[in-house]
Amino acid sequence: MPGEDAFLVEGCVVETLTDRTCRIVLSNGHTLLGFLTRKTQADLGSPCEGQRVILRLSPYDLSEGRIVGTQKKTIV
Repeated sequence: MPGEDAFLVEGCVVETLTDRTCRIVLSNGHTLLGFLTRKTQADLGSPCEGQRVILRLSPYDLSEGRIVGTQKKTIV
């Protein structure tokens, strides 16, 4: 089934590009592109800079991921 081999990582939004995409840096320093689906954006809203997000990454392409959740705590 699709998505079975995907894994979750946590990162911090460093730049908001459009209403549904943003640049995210992981704890290991790797920067990647994160995007929201329309359904997820309706549930979570647009993430702002400094906000912690949870991404679902595919092991085949580690340069982009889908934002599946956010955390309330922001980094200043």
